[in-house]
Amino acid sequence: MDPIRNPFAPGAGQRPPELAGRERELKAFEVVLERVARGRPERSLVLTGLRGVGKTVLLGELRAMAVRHKWGAGKIEARPDAELRRPLSAALHRAIRDLAVRHRAPDRVEEVLGVLKAFALRANKADAKLRDRWQPGIDVPAAQGRADSGDIEIDLVELFTDVAELAADVGTGVALLIDEIQDLQPDDVSALCAACHELSQSGAPLVVVGAGLPHVPAVLSASKSYSERLFRYARIDRLDRADADFAVMAPIEREDASIEPEALDALFDASGGYPYFIQAYGKAAWDAAPADPITLKDVQVAAPEAESELAVGFFGSRYERATPAEREYLLAMAELTQGRDEAAGTADVAVFLGRKPSSLSPARDSLMKKGLVYSAERGQIAFTVPHFGHYLLGRD
Repeated sequence: MDPIRNPFAPGAGQRPPELAGRERELKAFEVVLERVARGRPERSLVLTGLRGVGKTVLLGELRAMAVRHKWGAGKIEARPDAELRRPLSAALHRAIRDLAVRHRAPDRVEEVLGVLKAFALRANKADAKLRDRWQPGIDVPAAQGRADSGDIEIDLVELFTDVAELAADVGTGVALLIDEIQDLQPDDVSALCAACHELSQSGAPLVVVGAGLPHVPAVLSASKSYSERLFRYARIDRLDRADADFAVMAPIEREDASIEPEALDALFDASGGYPYFIQAYGKAAWDAAPADPITLKDVQVAAPEAESELAVGFFGSRYERATPAEREYLLAMAELTQGRDEAAGTADVAVFLGRKPSSLSPARDSLMKKGLVYSAERGQIAFTVPHFGHYLLGRD
């Protein structure tokens, strides 16, 4: 069928496959927006799950919901090698601009922008030369003595409080969305938890919505023991059969086309219900189909093309980031699990490789920092990427 009309191409659909089956999370966030805007306390939200389940797409939809409710909203992606101040400053600058269009006191808005600028400027090293100093692009003087101590925990509490009060002035709130939240540096995680704790005590209208890998709850708990009370965790998993079928059929039907039941069976078997894979196999099947409807044969013909694309863009890009020692560790995990999406014992990996467990710790820790594996519980290690073990065993 016409590839130009392919409803599975990125950005082609009115509602991407990654949002199928996420109505519960969307409705829950709708309640959060309403409760916080009415001055009622609500916990911040953290979405957890493997890669490919649509966390980032869902995070973007939650931001869009906040904007539709006239909230201020800003979104960042955490990076292991970057501190929080600069990206957070840009995100909150965006949120404040959202609020400013409805605020009737420009001086009040400028006051909060001054606090934000003071917070942002502390991202510069004290000994940095003038030409090397980063400027946040906030066209007001920096405030003095507010959110500028240099202690990220103190500064973040003060900044969040001021931004939340600005939102309260116009009867709405602020949503700060953080993707890959497990990549925040330890001091930044601690500061974020402390700020959320302060907000929960005061009922201020600011919520943090994070998204990350399955071990995020452990990361937050290790930072602050009370973190489990601050966040509501929502596990985002692969789709069940009904939602997976809907994710395939809805885009196709929008193009006045159809798909045979046997083809749906094959797409579900190939994708495992993971939204990213549904999109990849669905796109390839559409392109392979010579006419309506899409048949089982079309899916079978398209499968190698989808697998080739996944091998390069989804699996391969991650595999290439691993060192030889890390690849050895990954392959051992794949062999032990026989390519299934299961955890392997760290002691079993050591036995398989004929090595002492302590000698493998650097490779394992590096893989965790790169987001390729995670430890759901002590002594267990698993891939963050679905079907990654199968991919590794299938490499030449």
